[in-house]
Amino acid sequence: MLSIYKGCIIANYICSEIFKLKNQHIQNLNLKMDLFQGDCLDKLKQINDNSIDLIVTDPPYLVTSRGNVGNVGGMLLKEINKKGKVFKYNNISCSQYAPEFYRVLKDGSHCYIMTNHVNLIEMLNTFTSNGFHFIKSLIWNKGNKIMGLYYMSQFEYILFFRKGKGIQINNCGTSDILDIPNKKTKDKDGNNIHDTEKPVKLMEILIENSSKENDIVLDPFMGSGSTGVACVNTNRNFIGVELDENYFNIAKERINKNTNQLTLF
Repeated sequence: MLSIYKGCIIANYICSEIFKLKNQHIQNLNLKMDLFQGDCLDKLKQINDNSIDLIVTDPPYLVTSRGNVGNVGGMLLKEINKKGKVFKYNNISCSQYAPEFYRVLKDGSHCYIMTNHVNLIEMLNTFTSNGFHFIKSLIWNKGNKIMGLYYMSQFEYILFFRKGKGIQINNCGTSDILDIPNKKTKDKDGNNIHDTEKPVKLMEILIENSSKENDIVLDPFMGSGSTGVACVNTNRNFIGVELDENYFNIAKERINKNTNQLTLF
């Protein structure tokens, strides 16, 4: 039975007071999949210090066609506003969430941030100035090429940070170039469920390398829920936050579908 309500999450590692967002708690055997529809900045404030084992996320960043309607990232931008923004919620700065990421992560934990070349320097400077150690940048080779003004784009950056002492990844034989096809999930009408959806396999590699089973993985920009699905597949607990109600519902359905025994309360 599905139940969505406003209130405090059940697990005591998250918060100790009422949190006024839509909350769906999914329990698969011993796993906790906690999904929130609301502003991640509000949610982050409710998470206890040093309580998260891993952050894997793809924050919103400005995707534009320089103010003109055109093909960017394989998308025909039909709803660009005057600033060239593609998505409804696209005005959050990394300086707003980087300090909270650092606060909630346990010492020695890892953080993976996906970004593009436009935001690369700002991301690096902001996260390191907030205490993170930059380990290296990974490359997600999407396989498909996208037409640009100069060179065709085929990859995205994944910035790999740690908090505090250095801890090796679980599989040191993993290449820093991750060749994962960029295949989009389609809805019943054949449309992409999310234009910047990340492959579940990509998320699984990051999660398995930087956490253990039953650890807590946080994705404050959950989107269509790929990180949550990867957590179900790899036996990790998950906290996901998504501001857009439509994407939240898509994520909820995907995680539900990948959860064999589901209890909602």
